[in-house]
Amino acid sequence: MDDCREKRRRRCTKLTCSTTDNNNDIEKTMHRETERQRRQEMASLYASLRSLLPLHFIQGKRSTSDQVNEAVNYIKYLQKKNEELSSRRDELMLVSRGSLLGSSSGDDSKEDMKMMSRKNHVVVRQCLMGVEIMFSSRCCGGQPRFSSVLQVLSENGLCVLNSISSIVDDRLVYTIQAEVNDMAFIDLAELEERLIRMK
Repeated sequence: MDDCREKRRRRCTKLTCSTTDNNNDIEKTMHRETERQRRQEMASLYASLRSLLPLHFIQGKRSTSDQVNEAVNYIKYLQKKNEELSSRRDELMLVSRGSLLGSSSGDDSKEDMKMMSRKNHVVVRQCLMGVEIMFSSRCCGGQPRFSSVLQVLSENGLCVLNSISSIVDDRLVYTIQAEVNDMAFIDLAELEERLIRMK
């Protein structure tokens, strides 16, 4: 009977050992599989990153760390380029506004706005689209109304394209751009004088 017990005990120990060995093998296999999948995913991500970089950034770079470093350099390059293009866009917008207003630079239009805000003033000048009229009036009346100015422009054969108004130092400043069929028939100084006399 003792013999039987001893055999059973040995069998149980073998089963326990083999079960423990099987669990260790399963854990190792699972760990290896997980690690293999992680490496495949990382390789796929590196390949995706590499495909987004221009050739001159990865040319001759074999190691992954070199490629990641070049990706960082490329991102910095793009950020710098973006800043340069943004500032260039802002400069062009200022120049564009200046040319639409008929001046050669943004500083001229700022000076005109300051001058308009200080006193009753009228400026009539030629611009890209025809004629530009800038004038100011107090917000509280006693000044020429906008409709009166439009009537004078119409009487002089000007077709209003657009109008911008803004408030500067408690004054309304108007900028009107009008199209002219033939500049030879428009006397800018006379038009300016007529608008000044309206006040």
